[in-house]
Amino acid sequence: MKMDVTRQTANEQEMLWNGIAGRAWVDIQEMLDRMFKPFEELLVEAVSTHFAGRVLDVGCGTGATTLAVARLLGANGHCLGIDISEPMLAHARARAERENVPASFIRADAQTHAFEPASFDVIISRFGVMFFDDPVRAFANLRRAATSNAGLRFVAWRSAAENPFMTTAERAAAPLVANIPARSPDAPGQFAFGDERRIHRILDESGWTGIEIRPIDVGCTLPEKELACYFARLGPLGRVLHEADEATRARVVDEVRAAFDPYVHGADVRFTAACWMVRARPA
Repeated sequence: MKMDVTRQTANEQEMLWNGIAGRAWVDIQEMLDRMFKPFEELLVEAVSTHFAGRVLDVGCGTGATTLAVARLLGANGHCLGIDISEPMLAHARARAERENVPASFIRADAQTHAFEPASFDVIISRFGVMFFDDPVRAFANLRRAATSNAGLRFVAWRSAAENPFMTTAERAAAPLVANIPARSPDAPGQFAFGDERRIHRILDESGWTGIEIRPIDVGCTLPEKELACYFARLGPLGRVLHEADEATRARVVDEVRAAFDPYVHGADVRFTAACWMVRARPA
């Protein structure tokens, strides 16, 4: 018997990241940061090779990349993280205080926030720019916040077809769970920037030039013992599974876990993240 779920409203992103998705990322932040550490390192390297005193981290979430860049800059600069998720930002601020890292965070939508013009030397993002309702407007707003010599550097997922690990859970759960939210390639979401041509068009129309879009394939690892928590809390399946009764949830988790067997190697789960590394500068 399938579960019935209510589809997301037009205010999906705001509700999602201040609700179940934001809380899930906070709860399993350490695992996600370890899994995505290679991307953090790529962005820190990008900042280190570009003269940067002021850095903006877009869609900073729980703050891993913001804090890493702030450590790099030290007293010679400052990193600001921006996100719409209050639960994730509260966690990021607590991390910064606990680790004595001089980063700062604001809750705002980077698409519309009134940044001080020409105030950032580098703008970065680790999987945070695919969720804008109007990406051209968003990147135009970021361009206005950039200095004339600024650099834009972000990592985004390529297509769902190139990232089968990321869709394994919803495909395996489809016979058991009704109305798992469908992914739309051009809608805000994980694979919104899967089309290289779309990225180029968005950046060009929003006033960026020198656009370089490079495919990168990055090996990622998470502990097998944390796999069930990962797929049961995140993604389209995570949005609906929290509403299931205990028996249904256990049955779905067992069925879905078996679908991940090709990725399990002893105590580890390994997969390749197919992404874009994007560079640009203000026109």
